[in-house]
Amino acid sequence: MMIGGTRVRLNVWQQAAVAMGSAIGALMDPRRADLIAALGETTGKPAFERVLERARKAIAILLERPRVISARVGHAWDMPANTFGAAYAKFMGSRNFSPDDRPPVRFMETDELAYVAMRAREVRDFWHTLFNLPTNLIGESALKVIEFEQMLLPMCKI
Repeated sequence: MMIGGTRVRLNVWQQAAVAMGSAIGALMDPRRADLIAALGETTGKPAFERVLERARKAIAILLERPRVISARVGHAWDMPANTFGAAYAKFMGSRNFSPDDRPPVRFMETDELAYVAMRAREVRDFWHTLFNLPTNLIGESALKVIEFEQMLLPMCKI
């Protein structure tokens, strides 16, 4: 499937030449959307591949809807000390938290949105663990910055 136009296959040297020419041309005349587009296409393949892969994973997650609940992460308490699972278990255990104690989602209009909202709650403890953030005002505030950067949640900006 093509999104408009005809695809032109370029070898590495041709791709570099188009990128350089487009960059120079776009600097000389920033109104040239065609040159900016060509520059984005010839230099952006890795970024576009990452976006595509993230989209595919997101679709898979929405289809599978895995949950972060005790039945799924209970083995974390048995992981070796130098693993993320052990760090997560220590974080949860030291605070007497259970992955099963999260409040239900009540105000989302669709099952998909409700799942995404719950998933965001569930991975917060992963982020606490990953960034070694305590559950005090400073740690929670720092986590709100991370959440805002990841999801643009308005409440995180307040």
